[in-house]
Amino acid sequence: MSEIQGFILHAKTRPEKTDAFEAFFRGYVEASRAEPGCIEYHMLRDKQDPTLFIFFEIWQSQAHLDVHSNLPHMKQFLAQRDEFLEQDFDIRAIEMLSPSSATR
Repeated sequence: MSEIQGFILHAKTRPEKTDAFEAFFRGYVEASRAEPGCIEYHMLRDKQDPTLFIFFEIWQSQAHLDVHSNLPHMKQFLAQRDEFLEQDFDIRAIEMLSPSSATR
């Protein structure tokens, strides 16, 4: 089994907080991509339901993901998430079956 850790996270925002959520979190994408161990990090928005954001993340190891999750901005976001979300995150662990496109 690979040490690589990956997941898809669905964040269903409150309609009146959708723009604030996007603005708040968009700034963390590039910083997260620059972290050691980040293989893929994408923030996506559903075209049919603009209140639904999807995060696709692949990390080199659980240790790298743990460091990311414990950074001050991530802890702040986790503490404030109920302000933005209609329901808590739906997180699905995934196994990466193809090589990362980030290496091309």
